[in-house]
Amino acid sequence: MNEQLNEAPCGYLTLSEEDTILSVNQTLLKLLGYNLDDLKGQHINFILSASAILFHQLYLVPLIKLENHIEEIYISLKSEDEEEIPVLLNAVQRERDGRTIIECVVIPMRKRNELENELLIAKKEAVTALNARNKAYSDLETAHETMKMQKDKLIELNEKNEKYKVDTEREMDLAKKIQETLLTVPISNEHLEIQAYYKGSNQLSGDLYGFYQIDAQRYGLILLDVMGHGLSSALITMSLHSIFQRLILKGSEVKTVMKELDDHLHSLFKNTSETWHYCTAVYLLIDTDKREINYINAGHPSVLLQDINGKQYQLRSNRPPLGMFEEIIFKTNTLTYNKDSKLCLYTDGVEEPLGSDRLCSLLKTYSAAPLSTLKEEIIQSLRNEEDTDQRKDDQSLILVKLK
Repeated sequence: MNEQLNEAPCGYLTLSEEDTILSVNQTLLKLLGYNLDDLKGQHINFILSASAILFHQLYLVPLIKLENHIEEIYISLKSEDEEEIPVLLNAVQRERDGRTIIECVVIPMRKRNELENELLIAKKEAVTALNARNKAYSDLETAHETMKMQKDKLIELNEKNEKYKVDTEREMDLAKKIQETLLTVPISNEHLEIQAYYKGSNQLSGDLYGFYQIDAQRYGLILLDVMGHGLSSALITMSLHSIFQRLILKGSEVKTVMKELDDHLHSLFKNTSETWHYCTAVYLLIDTDKREINYINAGHPSVLLQDINGKQYQLRSNRPPLGMFEEIIFKTNTLTYNKDSKLCLYTDGVEEPLGSDRLCSLLKTYSAAPLSTLKEEIIQSLRNEEDTDQRKDDQSLILVKLK
């Protein structure tokens, strides 16, 4: 074997027609870890792996006999230390010096296998990443569908809420109109003149007033303020209205009216302390013939009385609010008045922004003016305070000129 072939960068060996090893170059001997004497004369199976032996018998031998050559056959050789070495085999059968020999070129495939393994690993990782991406995309689509369903539900719920809001506002408007119809209209005759002002902080108010002519000389005036605002307070005021209207028009005594209102509140909330409400109230029974006022003030702001000379009196509270304590004894107070005296009844929604001193001052300033002028001045004063007064409350006012 010449030197170039012996040191070629690939393995080279020759076989006899019976597959006996005839020669091996140094490159292949070095790859397998053998000396030439170890291999020369051995059957090719000596350096083939177990799987390669079977492949050689079943495929390589018939192929080389049939076609005289084989190309790029992938088999494994077995080294001296039993390591399997993958190689790519090319072989050709020739006639040389009157005998048949088979020349084989062997190219080691370790690097290529490593590269292929890396490619397989990379492919596996790519497939794993692709599957993960597909799963993430699927999850995203599921989340999108879920969000779409939730959005549709929210839209549906919002539409129901809007409808409920519209229906509720319609019902509240109707309730407000009903409540306002309970308010009595101004009275003006030869005995007295009564004017009133009413403004709820919400659609429905906890304030309610009423003034009635009982007979030729007697008039009943009542002003209530149920704690809180809104629907619950409004329902309570309306339930109280039917009671005091009946009692006042019947000419009941002042203490009877207040006692029955007190009993009604206790009966409403006897076993429901969570919804318990109380109300302040003042009731005046005016006898224009005697020029006498009988009254009870139950926790309500003082009623202002101003005589013709501008002297002012306050009809202060002498009982706790209605519905607060049971078995309260109501005692009627009595006072007389002079011709052209004036009364001013109001709820805390009027008193708090103006103060009783401001009301007394307005009453005195406009003592000689028409009652309508005094009313407008008080209303304007309340409007002036609206920007600075953060707490909004129901506002009710009754003005009386006693003739």
